[in-house]
Amino acid sequence: MRITRRNARFQQWEALLGNRAKRQRAGEFLVQGVRPIGLAVEGGWPVRAVLREDGRALSGWARGIVERAGGEVFEVAPELMRELGEKSEETPELLAVVELPADDFSRFTVKEDFLGVVFDRPSSPGNIGTIIRSVDAFGGHGVVVAGHAADPYDPKAVRASTGSLFSVPVVRARSHRDVIDWARDAGLTVVGTDEKGDADIAEVDLTGPTLLVVGNETAGLSAGWREACEVMARIPITGTASSLNAANAATVVLYEAARQRGVQSLA
Repeated sequence: MRITRRNARFQQWEALLGNRAKRQRAGEFLVQGVRPIGLAVEGGWPVRAVLREDGRALSGWARGIVERAGGEVFEVAPELMRELGEKSEETPELLAVVELPADDFSRFTVKEDFLGVVFDRPSSPGNIGTIIRSVDAFGGHGVVVAGHAADPYDPKAVRASTGSLFSVPVVRARSHRDVIDWARDAGLTVVGTDEKGDADIAEVDLTGPTLLVVGNETAGLSAGWREACEVMARIPITGTASSLNAANAATVVLYEAARQRGVQSLA
């Protein structure tokens, strides 16, 4: 099927870029970029549609994606592909419309070495994507986005994750209470992060099943999370900086967890 103008189908895809409610209602989101699209297909995520540039011969990579992805294939005018790819000077070869997964804690496989991160009420989709990428890089097993928060399926979050969104389960939770109940049932140690924490992060045992909690970029952890955390850890810093960016702080703590667990690449 060819899409050469801003018809209803195009407007539906366009809405996936900036409208969380419409993503949720449609049950799908738009994926941009070679690596994210490739990882979505490799990971078996349901692809509802593949968009290709009209009139352009496909590369070997793109032909493989089209063959393996399933879903409808649309030939889209170059100027419309650029709009959906959010790049004014570069036309993406492919874009993918992927089905949203369920927000269900059963997506997490909790074992003795489980390592997860809760991001409490994040306002920046880019920070969500960066944390997902760090969880993937340091051997983590899942991310929870809790409370009134930015959307992990926002294109900025998907791009910032560089495709790790398709390797690390991400669950959105409305309330911290839901997450705490699940964590307690799963036998996880809940470790909060705060610049005024009780112990340096290197002094906290992160080798068991652990859920790390990172606060909102401006307000930090909510009172509910502070009460729920069994340990409040701090990252020692020097210089004139008063604190670290939330995503940077999460990355430091994840690195420390991986170091304590003896990840070979960190030795």
